[in-house]
Amino acid sequence: MRVHDVLKRKGHDVVVVSPDATVAELLQLLVEHRIGSVVVVDDGRPIGLVAERDIVIALAGANDDVRSHQVKEVMETDLHVASLNDDTADLAAVMTQFRIRHLPVVDESGRLLAIVSIGDVVKARLDTLTDERDHLINYVQQ
Repeated sequence: MRVHDVLKRKGHDVVVVSPDATVAELLQLLVEHRIGSVVVVDDGRPIGLVAERDIVIALAGANDDVRSHQVKEVMETDLHVASLNDDTADLAAVMTQFRIRHLPVVDESGRLLAIVSIGDVVKARLDTLTDERDHLINYVQQ
């Protein structure tokens, strides 16, 4: 299954934040949308990602109120991205290898299109396995 297949079901909605926003504003987005990460964009292109883990790391190392810091101070900049034609099995391998739970999806010019989570990838893999199982059962029963 490809990323574009996943997005047909899931949609292209993605919550974004500016690198100049405060961590307090970022936290509000996480709570409001009940999500675990936000893509940091500049001119429509992802430049980073902030996940709950990044905020915890910032809190552990801070001597002041992290909520007043800018997002660019806590975001992860070693960004892995996906394209619409990527296979979900490949995404699962990347997400496992680099211990990441969210991948921004970009077009050929690097503009943000959507986001794919590990849950989306697992669901796609399970759907593929279920389809294969059903086809095998039908084949054996005929």
